[in-house]
Amino acid sequence: MRGSSSWRVHGSCHTDGMPPVTRVSRIISLQPSVTLTLQELGKLDLLVACTKYCADICPEVKERGLTIVADSWTAHAEQIRSVKPDFVIASVPYQQASLAEVLKAGVPFLALSPKKLADIYADIAIIARLVDAEKRGAHVIGCMQEQMEAVREKTRSLPRPRVFCEEWGKPLIASQPWVAELVEAAGGEFVGVPGAQIEFATVAREDPDILIAAWCGAGDRVPLEKIVQSRGWQNLPAARTSRVYSIRDEFLNTPATTLVRGLHALAAAIHPEHFPQPEGLRCIRD
Repeated sequence: MRGSSSWRVHGSCHTDGMPPVTRVSRIISLQPSVTLTLQELGKLDLLVACTKYCADICPEVKERGLTIVADSWTAHAEQIRSVKPDFVIASVPYQQASLAEVLKAGVPFLALSPKKLADIYADIAIIARLVDAEKRGAHVIGCMQEQMEAVREKTRSLPRPRVFCEEWGKPLIASQPWVAELVEAAGGEFVGVPGAQIEFATVAREDPDILIAAWCGAGDRVPLEKIVQSRGWQNLPAARTSRVYSIRDEFLNTPATTLVRGLHALAAAIHPEHFPQPEGLRCIRD
């Protein structure tokens, strides 16, 4: 489940406002966004365990031989306790049963639940404060915001094609609100309600100029030709002009600095004449 933009720290820390600065030395990360943020902050040495998905997108995790644990969708209390952490950090998506397992472990727990880009920046600042890297955190946030604004400025006067972007195919779910913000910054108009389930026919009625699939856990391996055919989307403007793309999962679905790469991929899909083709973007014609 994806909750509100609020976060909570359970255990010996406050539940409202910013957490107090506390010394942590053994962190478990239950989502790639947390691991990537620790890496950006230069604090990966505090990590004692993370998920297999973290290892997939952060090679340094494999090099360090860290313990692999279940993520915030499938967490297990005993597995967490066995690593003897002094802090657990998780982020969306969650299952209620998994949250109960994390709490059962009895370890101070920071649960992040961003929805918008502003929430993601705030989460980076929270983690930075927790690991005594506030200055570095401010720098990371500033760099992200600068790159976002640079792309927004470049697309400000360009046409704004209609873009449908999905994070899951069965059921069909539109991408999250932060992706809608990225689409707008990249010079497009987001179609549908961000983060909501939507019917194939509803998307067809919206007549999008561009279709983008970024399925959770699929990398950039979405079967573009198959989904266009099976959904009856062959006559949509996007399909007729071959403007159907997949973007690598972590570039859009991981609320961390990788979103900047997602922004550039979106910009190249929406305005290919103004932005170079980046890694992680694949067109139906490829």
